[in-house]
Amino acid sequence: MTQPDAGGTAPSPASSGGRWGHRRALWYRLLAGASALLILALIGVTCVDVVGRYLFNHPFGGAYELTQMLLAALVFAALPLTSIDGGHVEVDLALHLLSRPVQRVLGRLAGAVSAVALAYFAYRMVLIGLDQIHDGTRSASLALPMAPLAFLAAASCAVSSVAMILRRETQ
Repeated sequence: MTQPDAGGTAPSPASSGGRWGHRRALWYRLLAGASALLILALIGVTCVDVVGRYLFNHPFGGAYELTQMLLAALVFAALPLTSIDGGHVEVDLALHLLSRPVQRVLGRLAGAVSAVALAYFAYRMVLIGLDQIHDGTRSASLALPMAPLAFLAAASCAVSSVAMILRRETQ
């Protein structure tokens, strides 16, 4: 918990050192910026589709497909941010019954299991991306190549795997 400064206000987590110091890192800012741009692109595609559909009776062809791809890219761009911030959903029904050292060990174990799972996902996504390149897989209506999305997912899972190992305790 951050202590208030002399003026009585606590510094924001993003500006303070310690647990949130990684938010100043270039990689963090780049992923956050990319995520923001992807959200703007999703908004733009939706607005163009809705305006075209209801005002001009001419919807944006491929909007549904493009929205799916942008949303997938957004999820994978934000995954490392969520992992390093400890923002994943956790359910701890009985954790409070255990001692603090046992809680720390279980937290590290959960991080290690998550890291292994994410590393496996990264490996599988690389294989899927290579298959998509080999097969020339493209999206159905816009004929966009699918492999870059698979490689984005692989890179995101790999970075998130490392983040789960490096993540510090929240309290």
